[in-house]
Amino acid sequence: MQTKIIAHRGASKYAPENTMPAFELALELGADGIETDVQLTKDKIPVLIHDENVKRTSDGKGYVKDLTYQQLINLDMGSWFSTKFIGTKIVSLENFLQWVQDKPLHLNIELKNNKIDYKDLEKIVLELLTNYQLLNRTTLSTFNPKSVKRLHELTSKVDIAFLNSKRMKYFTKYANNLGASSIHIKYRLLNSRLMEKSKQHHLNVRVYTVNKPSHLIRCFNQECDAIFTDVPDIAKDYRRLFT
Repeated sequence: MQTKIIAHRGASKYAPENTMPAFELALELGADGIETDVQLTKDKIPVLIHDENVKRTSDGKGYVKDLTYQQLINLDMGSWFSTKFIGTKIVSLENFLQWVQDKPLHLNIELKNNKIDYKDLEKIVLELLTNYQLLNRTTLSTFNPKSVKRLHELTSKVDIAFLNSKRMKYFTKYANNLGASSIHIKYRLLNSRLMEKSKQHHLNVRVYTVNKPSHLIRCFNQECDAIFTDVPDIAKDYRRLFT
């Protein structure tokens, strides 16, 4: 099976992360899927942003959880990246799902609940995915083991991924016992033994964030299920060597 190329926060090397320009460019560059991050506003609207605080990727300040959707929609999410993207707005999860519904893309939605464990985030996201009939082509991922368990208890209709950046003994067994069907690992954790253990536990393996040519080649050699990359166009060029 060919390793899928998933655009990390969209084509985030070329456009501001987690914004429509980055998502549209990822589609244009031929990515197989899009990875994005979701958090909850003060009024419980799921929005696509990586950091808990808006400071790094907007002209505002404060925590997402303390700001309403209306306050967030008034922020500029593009000027920090380039003057070309001045006026770019934050994207709600619902608007993103409306856009992606008729696109040939796999979705990876990371629940950003490892630092702030947003109440009912899993239920809110699942309800939207159900409404737009996108469960069958979505992976929900999280670093939060309690969230993996909650997702597993809520549904069997969506791929659930446990994220990990640290070496952990019996990691694949642990992920399996939580109810995960996939593992998403930092590149440095990738090795043949982990791939073998993952197969034994029937876990898909996806690797982040893979941008360097040598790293891309290694992931394709190991036949990972997917990679997350900021440069989907470059990843596609290297993947052609393996077809």
